[in-house]
Order: sequence, then C-alpha cells, then structure tokens
Amino acid sequence: MKILCLGAFSLASLYYSQSYPVSEISENLKKNASVVIRNESTVVEINKIDEIVYRNLSAVTILNKDAISYSIPKIYYEKGDVISNVKVIIFDEKGTKVKSFSKSDFSDVAANSQGTFYSDNRVMVLPYTPTSFPYTVEFSYDQKDQNTIFIPDFTPFYDYNISLEKSSFKIVNKSGINLRSKTYESPFKYSAVDIQDNGNEKLYTYQNVPAIDNAELVPNPQKILPKVSFSLDQFNLVGKKGNITSWKDFGLWYHNNLLTPVSVSTPQIKSEIAALNLSGSTEDKVKKIFQYMQSKTRYIFVALGIGGWQPMMPDEVQKKGYGDCKGLSNYMKTLLDEAGIPSYYCKINSNESPISFDKDFPKMGGNHIILMVPTEKGNIWLENTSQDIAFNHLSYHTTDRNVLAVMPTGIEVMETPSYTSQQNKEKQILNIQINPDKTISGKGKFSYTGNQYDFNLSYISLSQKDKNEAVKSKFSSLNFENVEMNNFINNKDLASIDFDLNFKASNYSKMMGDSFIFRAVPIYSTGFYHQDENRQLPFENRFSYEDDYEIVFQLPSNYIIEEMPQNGILTSDFGTYMLTFEKKQDQLVVKRSINIKKGIYSKEKYNDYVNFRKKIMNADNSKILISKKS
Repeated sequence: MKILCLGAFSLASLYYSQSYPVSEISENLKKNASVVIRNESTVVEINKIDEIVYRNLSAVTILNKDAISYSIPKIYYEKGDVISNVKVIIFDEKGTKVKSFSKSDFSDVAANSQGTFYSDNRVMVLPYTPTSFPYTVEFSYDQKDQNTIFIPDFTPFYDYNISLEKSSFKIVNKSGINLRSKTYESPFKYSAVDIQDNGNEKLYTYQNVPAIDNAELVPNPQKILPKVSFSLDQFNLVGKKGNITSWKDFGLWYHNNLLTPVSVSTPQIKSEIAALNLSGSTEDKVKKIFQYMQSKTRYIFVALGIGGWQPMMPDEVQKKGYGDCKGLSNYMKTLLDEAGIPSYYCKINSNESPISFDKDFPKMGGNHIILMVPTEKGNIWLENTSQDIAFNHLSYHTTDRNVLAVMPTGIEVMETPSYTSQQNKEKQILNIQINPDKTISGKGKFSYTGNQYDFNLSYISLSQKDKNEAVKSKFSSLNFENVEMNNFINNKDLASIDFDLNFKASNYSKMMGDSFIFRAVPIYSTGFYHQDENRQLPFENRFSYEDDYEIVFQLPSNYIIEEMPQNGILTSDFGTYMLTFEKKQDQLVVKRSINIKKGIYSKEKYNDYVNFRKKIMNADNSKILISKKS
C-alpha cells in the first residue's frame, strides 16, 4: 500500500508539475516569437500495412493575439479514422489551470477550405476564445488511421515566429515492413536533431530552437531547418496497397490505381475535340484545347474518393464545368488523349519558395497537379486551375523546382522551367509634363512578363474603380491626384500583361526661386532596407528579374536644364543597375535598368546587399534642376 501511495504521489507530482508557467520560458525563446512550443510529443505505432496509430501531445504558449489561430485545437481526419483520448487543458500566465475540455466539447465539421465544394475530409475544432495573454494550451489525442502512406516529416516547426523548447518523435515499427528514413541537416546549422536508435524503436528530438523572424528576405523556414523524412516500403491508401521502394514502383502503382480508373473518355468528350477542328503543329493544337478548357471550367476543390488523391471522372468535369487541380488536369489530359497528344500528370510542391522532391528518397508528397506535354520543340507546361493564366506559362508558385511526372512506366522526376531575369521583366515608358504648379501630368505604358506577369494577374478580376485604386497603392512613390488605368490586356498567347495609365500627381517638384528641382525616376521601388550588424540568417532573392524604364520629361515652356546627374552604373554580386540622361531640345530622356539575380546568400553579405539597394534608391532620387531661360 505504501508503494502504491508513493507511486500515486509521484504521478500526481509529475502531472501537476506540467503547468507551463510563462516565467520559465528563456528569453532566447521569447525573442521574435508569438508562439512557444513548450512540449510536443508524437508516438507513431505502425502495427500493420493498413494500421498506424498516432499518439499526439502538444503544449503551446500563446504570447500575443497574433498567434491565436495557432492555439485552436484541431484534428483533421477522414472516413475510417478513429479519434480517442481527446483532452485539452488551458493554463494562465502563471501556469494555473483555467479550464479543461474533452472530445464532446469539439465541433465536428467538413474540412472545407475556401473554394471546397465536395469533401470527405473532416475536422474536429474546439472553439476557444482567450480572455487574456499569455496563456498555454495543452492538447492530446490518439488517432488510428488505415492509410500508412502519409507518415509526416519531423521538423521543429513550419512557420515564422514560433520557437521550440522540446519536441520528440518516436516511431515503433511492429509491422515487419521496412521503414526508410532520411535526415536532412540544417544547411545553416540553425538546429540539429538528436537520434536514438533501438532497432524497431527510434526516438528523434529537438530542443531549444529559437524562432525564425519573418524579417526582410528571410528564406522559408523549410529551407533553414532540419527535418527527418519517413516512408514504408509497402503502404495502404484506402484499401489500395502498393510499394514505394523506388520512384518507378510508386509511379506504376499511382498510374494503375489512381489514374487509369479515371482515364475514361466519353462520346461527349470525343465530340468536343471533333468540334475544335484542330490543325497545325502540336503546340497549336494543345493551345486551342487548353484555352477551350479554360473557357468552360472553374476551380473548386474536391476531396472525395481515394483519400482525396484520385481525380474526378473527366465526364463529371465536362458536364459540371468545375473541378480541382486533379480533376481539371485529368479532364485536360483526356481531351489531349482524344486528340492523339500524349501528356503526363505531374505532382508538384506549389509554394512561393521553390521546394523540390528528393530524387533519392521516394515518398508520397506534393500539394498540386499540373500537366506536361512533350513536343518536338520542347515541353509544354499547363496550369489547369486558372481561367486567366496564359498558355504554357507556370507561375512563380511552380517554376524552378521538380515534379513527379506519372507515366505508364513509372515516375520520372523532371524540372519545371526556370525563368531568366530577361523573362521576368517589367517595362515602363512614361511621358511626363512638368507643370509650373509643382504637379506633373503623365501617360504611361506598362508591360509585364514571366513572374512579373503573375503579380499583375490580380487586376483581371477588379472593377475599373478598383483597378485605379490598386495601381495608386502599388505606385505609392507618386502622390497621385488622379490615376486611370486603360487598355488592360492579358495576352494569354504570349504570357504578358499590358496597360496604359493616365495620371496627375502633386508636389513632384520643389521650387527654388524661379527654378524647379525634381527626382529622376517617378515610379520606383520603395522597399525598406536596413543595416543589420547582428543578422543571424541568410537572405534570399526568390527569383531573378529585370526592370527597364524610359522616362521622357517635357519641360515647361521657357525652361532649360540647368543641372542633371551624370550617367552611372552599379555592379555587385546581386545584380546591376544603370541610369542615363540625354537632353533633347525641350525634353530630358531618362533611362533606367535594373537586373537582380536570384539566390540564397550568406548572412555576412546582407549589409552589402542593403548598401547596393540604398545606392539604387539614391540614384532613383537623384535631382534634376531646371531654370527659366535668361
């Protein structure tokens, strides 16, 4: 009895010691953090090819209101999953228990993200509104899943402004199936994983990982942090069993089990292709089919069927006029098949910062589907979810990384296009009248290609009034009195956006007696670049680009150019900049070009980059003096 009492007392002491007072968080982990993960524990039990159990516990301290969404307990699940042992405890700043919840307190709703129409995915959510900050949420639950294809990566965290005290990930493999793992170290030595290997049990741990601040040009945390990836050699996905020992094996399974059953044409689809009267080169035919498909479909996410990973039948998309990336790509592929044009269904990681698959570690992954069409002139890439995007153009979310191209012979890992700075181009031609009342009146022609085309696609859905307001906000370096966008063209053949601007801006020039002084470049980047002697992380220019401006200033009558800057050029490891001036009777022609290289650079080079950008801003602001003729 004495032993039992001692045991009970020890367990009680251990339980009540887990109260998470905020005062125990080190200053190092509070810095740049809105969330501190106090303790995170995941135990993964792989029992057989179609049974895996996750035992999850997390305790997170929410330091401010910016992180409320991170603290809301959520459990995502699908049909066939079993959720049990759900517990939530809320602690205040001192670590005193405030409230507790159980499974019955959760709401169970469809996991419908914006644009989702049909979904088998569900989510259990605990709606909790905090009354004060900081506070801590301890959340635990068990989840039994029949799908063994999706063992998550183990990484400290996935987002900015989160720090970590301790996180552990334990895998117990009772299945007899070989479990592969691969450790990816932090390329910047930001943190490291500790590994304890006990045969069929492996324990992975991170400790004391500071937050990554979302500072200027900091790379995606996934490019900074270490991770461990896992994959079973044999797996189950909603009753479909397969092998993933190689990309070839996995690709054969994917093609035969997920794609072949839905690669079914119909008489209606055949008649659609016949009605297009296709002729010309393969590229001509693909373009006509693609733009036809765009004209009659729209994107709506659908998560039905085999774990939400199998596309809708093409005849459903054809009849209903909607689908998600899987369904629309499969419909487009079926149209191409009917035209006798082969194409390949490609899985990709769609993110602002390029993330590729590991060619040497096959596992299920990716969050988006696109198509690749091989032709005699090169590969054509099709983004099938947008009604507005140009033919054979991929956005910055999908360029410069690899895809898993699913073929009848297996998966081939292929590279998507990587646009050059000359392809990612902005061109401005401005004609500006300098007025004696310190205002300017101007007409401008603007053109955008490559990734800069992507950034301007959002104008398409705006009303005329909203277009004007959006461009006014974008070009905030000018104090517009009025601005009007005209002749907006989305060229879906050439992947370019063009428009004209008519505008008037005040206080552009400054009077100095009978003279005026004004800056050389009216519309330029107003980025904020600050020296950082204690920079702890590298910086990334995510894509290369080129801007090319020609500005023609029309002088007021009876004025001449008294002073103007000299032509100049700046060169650096990060790119080049050039500014030139030319007098033409009563005009001044200013030409500006900037070429920025993409890349990840060491923290030691950050201040060099800041200096380069400041020199560019100073050159853009260099002054021109005009005076009345004597």
